[in-house]
Amino acid sequence: MMLERRIHKVFVTRNTEYHVKRDVCVAVRDRRSGEWLRAHLARGHSVDGALRFQPTGGVTPNDGAPRIGDSLFFHAAGRDLVTSAVLSVERPPRDVIKQYEA
Repeated sequence: MMLERRIHKVFVTRNTEYHVKRDVCVAVRDRRSGEWLRAHLARGHSVDGALRFQPTGGVTPNDGAPRIGDSLFFHAAGRDLVTSAVLSVERPPRDVIKQYEA
């Protein structure tokens, strides 16, 4: 098994991209407009796990790395945030990383 060396990931959901560096959400972007959502609740908070919603209505927790089909779970400022299902996990281009690291 190969060790994952990438520190930047983008979790793409239906409406939103969650840009994560070492498990901390550093930026959030609206997929339709392409605008960065600077006041989003997830920014600055860790991905605390993932949830998988079952067709039967049940929910299965995933304490490991979020996978396609999982919903990200953030515990932020006393409020829980659960995203819609992850559609893809991508590696952001360097020019995009510079936009949220500046």
